[in-house]
Amino acid sequence: MALRSFISLILSIVVCTTAWAQKSYTLTGNVNNQKKGDPVSEAEIMVQPGDHILKTNRKGDFSLPALKNGKYLLSVFADEYEAQYLHFEINNSDTSLNITLNSSVIILDEVTIDGHKDEEVNHAFLHDVEGTAIYSGKKSEVVQMDAVIANKSTNNARQIYNHIVGLNIWESDGYGLQLGIGGRGLNPNRTTNFNTRQNGYDMSADNMGYPDAYYSPPSEMLEKIEIVRGASSLQYGTQFGGMINFVINKGKEDKKAEVILRNTVGSYGFMNTSTSVGGKVNKVRYYTFFQYKRADGWRENNDFKQYTGHTNLQYSLTKKLTLSFDYTYMHYLAHQAGGLTDDQFEEDPRKSYRNRNWFKVNWQMPAVFIDYRFNNNTFINNRTFGLIAERHALGNLGVISRTDDESINRDYMLGKYQNIGNETRLIHKYNFLKEKRGTLLVGARIFKGNTFSTQGEANKSAAADFYFEEGTRLKSDYANPSFNLALFTENIFRLTEKFSITPGVRFEMIDTKSDGFYYQPVYDLAGNVIADNGSEEVIQNKRNIVLAGIGASYTFKEHLEAYGNVSQNYKAISFSDLRIQNTNQRVDPNLQDEKGLSADIGIRNVTHKIKYDVSAFYIRYFDRIGDLPQRQNGYVYKLRTNVSDANILGLEFLVETNIATILNDSSKYIFSPFVNVSFIDAKYIGSAAAAVSGNKVEFVPQVNLKGGLKAGYKNVKGSFQVAYISEQFSDATNAVSFPPGYTAGIIPSYMVMDLSLAYSYKRYTLETGVNNLANLMYFTRRATGYPGPGIIPSDGRSVYVTLQVKL
Repeated sequence: MALRSFISLILSIVVCTTAWAQKSYTLTGNVNNQKKGDPVSEAEIMVQPGDHILKTNRKGDFSLPALKNGKYLLSVFADEYEAQYLHFEINNSDTSLNITLNSSVIILDEVTIDGHKDEEVNHAFLHDVEGTAIYSGKKSEVVQMDAVIANKSTNNARQIYNHIVGLNIWESDGYGLQLGIGGRGLNPNRTTNFNTRQNGYDMSADNMGYPDAYYSPPSEMLEKIEIVRGASSLQYGTQFGGMINFVINKGKEDKKAEVILRNTVGSYGFMNTSTSVGGKVNKVRYYTFFQYKRADGWRENNDFKQYTGHTNLQYSLTKKLTLSFDYTYMHYLAHQAGGLTDDQFEEDPRKSYRNRNWFKVNWQMPAVFIDYRFNNNTFINNRTFGLIAERHALGNLGVISRTDDESINRDYMLGKYQNIGNETRLIHKYNFLKEKRGTLLVGARIFKGNTFSTQGEANKSAAADFYFEEGTRLKSDYANPSFNLALFTENIFRLTEKFSITPGVRFEMIDTKSDGFYYQPVYDLAGNVIADNGSEEVIQNKRNIVLAGIGASYTFKEHLEAYGNVSQNYKAISFSDLRIQNTNQRVDPNLQDEKGLSADIGIRNVTHKIKYDVSAFYIRYFDRIGDLPQRQNGYVYKLRTNVSDANILGLEFLVETNIATILNDSSKYIFSPFVNVSFIDAKYIGSAAAAVSGNKVEFVPQVNLKGGLKAGYKNVKGSFQVAYISEQFSDATNAVSFPPGYTAGIIPSYMVMDLSLAYSYKRYTLETGVNNLANLMYFTRRATGYPGPGIIPSDGRSVYVTLQVKL
C-alpha cells in the first residue's frame, strides 16, 4: 500500500503541474536577403526540440504556434545561402524574429524575446538528433554541470548524478579518482558495464577486452554529462548499461580569452587548484585546463596526489570544414588503506591494516576530429583517437583477516594499454511520404588494442616502488591484442507529425587474444602457496555478432513525449577474467560472453517549470557473469563464472519542479524539490546451481531513492539532498557473511545527506558545503582485489570551501 500511495502521489504531482505548465505561445518571423532586402521565399525553418519544419511564404514570413516556454534552436536553410542557426528562448509571450541572410552571415535586425534564464529545472534529455547521433525513442539523460551545486572538486558522484535514476554508486575513494557506477543490476566496478566516452571517443582501457575506466574527467572542466541507457548498444557498443559521454568545456566564442581560477580546501588535508583558459581568436577556438589535487585521506594510509591536464583546439578551415584536436593527460599516485572485516569495520572504519599498498595510473588520450557539412542536410564526423596508459597495483592482496607479514615480498601487477581507433558517422536528412522528414545515420568503427599484463613480486618495503624484485620469478606475463570492426545504422521514420519509429542494426566483428604464460598456485588449508606449475597458453576468441533494435516516440504536446525501445545487448569477457592471480578470486576456465536484451517504455516532459520521466524497464541476461563464494580445503575465495540467466524488471520515477515559478513566473526565487526513485526486482532463473536459483541478483538495491531541494535568490543558491539505498548482496549466493575473506556478504542499507551553498558576486564565486552531514559510517562495496580485499568504508563527514575567480 505504501508503494501504491507513493506512485499515486507522484502521478498526481505530474498531472497537476503539467496542467499549470502547458500554456503556449507563437513564434513569427521574416527572412530576407541582406544585400538586396528582398524576402527569401521557400526558406526551410526547423525548430528543435520538437523537429518542427515549416517554410517561408513568398513574402519571407513564417509562423509557428503552440510553443511552450523553453530554449530552442532555430535552423534556416535556403538555396544559395549558407545554413544558419540561432538559439532563442520563449518566456510567457509571443516572439518575433527578423532575420537577414547572405552567403556568410546572419544578422538579427530585431529580436523581441523575453529572456528567461533559469536553472530551477537543471536536468534535460537529449534531442532526437544531436550532431551525428540519433536518440529518438531512447531513454536519455543530461547533467548540465553549470547548474549543479555540489563538491565538483572531488567529483562527488552521489551529488553530481543525483538526478540519474537507478544508479548504484561504489565509493572506492572520497576524491573522485575513479568513477564506479552501475545501474539496473550492473556491476559498478570502474563503470565497466557502460561504454565510457569523453567528447565522443573511448576513454576506457580497452572497450572490448578490458573496459575499466581508470580515468575520470574532472567535474570542474565539464560542460555536461550525457547518458543513454541500454538501447545505445546499436550506436556506441554492445554493453548492457549504455553509454556515458563526458562533454568538456570549450572556449567562449565571444571572448578572446577567459581565465577561470578555482581553489578548494577541505577536511583531512584536501587541497585542489585548477586553472582553465579558453576563447576564440579569428578562426581558432581553444580551451585548456590543468588541475592538481591532494589529500591525506579520511582513513589511515589513504593519501594521494593527482595531476590532470586537457587541451582542445578547433580550427574552422572553411565554412564547411572544421578540424579539432584533443589531448588529455592524467597521473595519480594513491596510498591504499586496504579492506576490512565486518568486525574491524564495526570497531573503527577509519583504521587501516595495510600500509604497503599503492596504486599508480598514467593516462594519455590524443584525438583528432574532422567535421564536414556537405550541404544543409548532410554532414559527417570523423574521429581518430588513441590511448597510451599504464596501471600499477602494488601491495598485499591476502585475506584481510590475516596480518600483513612485512617480511615477505609484495605482489605487483603492471598493465599497459596502447590503443588506436577511428569512428566515422554520417547524418542525412531527407523527405519521404509526402514531405515527411526522415533522418538516416550510418557509421563505422575500427579499433586496434594492445593490453599487456604482467604479475610478479616486488620488494618488502612500504614505499611506492613499482618494479619487480630481482631474483624473483614472474607469476604471469601476457600480451592481449584485440581487434574490433563495427558497422551500424539507424533511421528515424517520422510517420506523422507526432509519431516516429527508429529501427537500427549493428554488426560487430570481435577478435581478442591472450598469449603468454602463468604459474598455477596450489594452496594448503591456510591459503599458503605450497606449489605451482608453469604453463604457456594461447587463447583466441573470434566472433561475429549482429544486434538489432527498434525505438518509437509519440509527442502529445510540445515537450510531452512517450517513448519506448527494445535492443539486443552483448558483453565480451574481459582480459582480467582470463589469467590474473588473486588469492581471493579465481576464474572459471569455461567462462563465456554475456548476451541479452534491454527494453524501456516511459513518458517524459521538461520545461523550465517542471521535468519528469516515468518509465519501466526490462533486462534479460543469458549466462550472466558473477561471483560464487567457494571453500576448498578450508580456504575461501570467489569463483568468477557464468552464474545463470537473470531477469531484471524495474520502475523509475524522476520528478523535479520549481514551485516559485509555478506560483509567479517572473519570480527571482528558486524553490525546486526533486524526487528520484527506482524499484527493481532482479532474480536469477534456471540455474543449475541450487545455491543460486531464485536468488536476487547482486549489486541491485530494491529501493534506490534520492531526493532533495534546490533553493536560492538571485546570486545565492543552495542544495540539500538525501540518498537512500536499500540493502544489497555482493554475490550470487546471497551470502549474508562469508568469512574469513569478507569479500562476499551483504551490503547494508544506508542514508546519506549532503549540503552545498554558493554565492556569486561579479567575477567571484564562493562555494562551501558538508558531505555526509550526519557522519554516517557505511560502505558500498566488498572488494576482491584493489583497493581491498574486504569492506571498503565510505568517507565520514567532510567540509570544503571553494573560491572561484573569472578573469
